[in-house]
Amino acid sequence: MRHKNATAIAITKAGDGLSARTDPRTDASRENRIKHLFLWVGLLAAVIFLATASLSQARQMPESFADLVEKLSPAVVNISSVQNVEATAQRSPFPPGSPFEDFFDEFFDRRQPGQGGDGQAPTRKLQSLGSGFIIDPKGLVVTNNHVIEKADEVTVRTVDGEEYQAEVIGRDQEGDLALLRIKSDQDFPFVKWGSSKKARVGDWVLSIGNPFGLGGSVTAGIISAHHRQISGGPFDDFIQTDASINRGNSGGPLFNLDGEVIGVNTAIFSPTGGNVGIAFSIPSDQAQRVISQIEEHGYVRRGFLGVQIQAVDKMTAEALGLEKAKGALVNSVTPDSPAAKAGIREGDIIVEFNGEVVEDSTALVKVVSALGVEEEATLTVLRDGKRVNLSVVTGERPRPEDPTTPAQPSVTEELGMNLSGLTVLLRQQYDVPDDVNGAIVLQVAPDLRQRIAPGDVIVEVNRKAVSSPEDVSAAIKSIREEGRTAALLRVYRAGNYYFIPIPLDE
Repeated sequence: MRHKNATAIAITKAGDGLSARTDPRTDASRENRIKHLFLWVGLLAAVIFLATASLSQARQMPESFADLVEKLSPAVVNISSVQNVEATAQRSPFPPGSPFEDFFDEFFDRRQPGQGGDGQAPTRKLQSLGSGFIIDPKGLVVTNNHVIEKADEVTVRTVDGEEYQAEVIGRDQEGDLALLRIKSDQDFPFVKWGSSKKARVGDWVLSIGNPFGLGGSVTAGIISAHHRQISGGPFDDFIQTDASINRGNSGGPLFNLDGEVIGVNTAIFSPTGGNVGIAFSIPSDQAQRVISQIEEHGYVRRGFLGVQIQAVDKMTAEALGLEKAKGALVNSVTPDSPAAKAGIREGDIIVEFNGEVVEDSTALVKVVSALGVEEEATLTVLRDGKRVNLSVVTGERPRPEDPTTPAQPSVTEELGMNLSGLTVLLRQQYDVPDDVNGAIVLQVAPDLRQRIAPGDVIVEVNRKAVSSPEDVSAAIKSIREEGRTAALLRVYRAGNYYFIPIPLDE
């Protein structure tokens, strides 16, 4: 019986006074529990409210961009560049000696721009439109290199319609950036750089530019992705955005909602040439480094190791017994280069550089280039299955504009091949030694691919040495005039020389 009573009392306590309602001690206990319950419910509600408010604020579309646009627009400029090129001469439709030939020559001679009857070659003007933004009150303007490349005249127009002539301080072909200076003594409104690294996918962005010559156009969107590669160059690392960007927006700024430049609008993906919601901007962290170098030196000084490298794919990793397909495999080391002095060997796999994991060969090029010149660094390589730590002092990466080689080598199409003169970068890309001279093959027609390949260097044609694409063309022309139907090329390929016969079909 006692056992049953004890059980009943225990159940009553567990039920929080549901049975013993007349016990004052039980009522007090119930009130305390209710107070605690309300306290916890209140705290939980507050947490949920704050979290919801935070998410709502983060995701809510701005009510208007008007204040931001009004503040930023004066620092965004339209850029027009003019290139003077030699016009194609008009050919007389009349046979030599015709009485109408002199009349034709006189008629067109008087009407060709730039000729005016003085015997000078006629010229015509090619105009390019783009955008830019001012980063300094003294009129320093950032834009894309392709907007002003080869320009003879550059004009900057501000939002109030004023036009100024601009000089090119410097440009970077590989990074597709240029720095201009407006020729004026007045101070200009300017914008500041922001951090592209802090920008997140999904963040709102704003673009202001000059699409299709329509100056002062504003569009908005979000960041769609980071680290996009579009085969535009060795330093591809673009921000992708769905903000409407079209032709003429090139060189213009991509702003965050704090009014900071986080990107330089550069390219679009479009089958029609118009906006389809996929555009690419150079990240500000990268652009700012390049522009600072141009302002200081007139060009960009990038770090350099002096190695030929390739990515480690799955099959290579399997062959070498690696757990993961990561790193940069060293194909060759340039003699007397920073890499050679550091003790890097052919066959090494560079897996870390200055403590940063090297995912592939592209990542290594970017991190070394960004480090700068004559900078000390540490790197880790896999050699015979063991990790080896090395120290290196970077050199200076050769530039496409290097004065010792043509900035834009001549390219000739001959015999189903695109041939180019050898430059520093082409020698590095295809591992061509300095003592090998000739015309390098860049592209090959399908029917010749079993005979010759990109990277081959033509050093002789029918046992006569050649040193340029023009030499090859002249030699082929001479062979054809002799009535021969084939030419014997001697080419350099991967350390060896080969004789290769090529048919001379028209």
